[in-house]
Amino acid sequence: MKDVATLVSGIDYKLRKLIEHRHLLRSENENLINEIQGLKLANLEQKQKILQLEEKIKILKLAKTLEKKEGTVEAKLKINELVREIDKCIGLLNT
Repeated sequence: MKDVATLVSGIDYKLRKLIEHRHLLRSENENLINEIQGLKLANLEQKQKILQLEEKIKILKLAKTLEKKEGTVEAKLKINELVREIDKCIGLLNT
């Protein structure tokens, strides 16, 4: 009988350890999920920042082109290109 009690005690101990380990893993998993969500948000913000900076670059290039007065035809073409892009963006926003 003593052997059976020892076995039951050993199984009980191992079961408690497994439950404790499971709780630790769940907690770690929740922390990692939260971290992933934070990183996804930071990634999205960085992508938006990149798009804004790319748009500023386009504007600066256009301003330099107009400043240099390389020709009204080229300036008009660039302005038309920007107007088309703006129209596309407005169209996307309306959908």
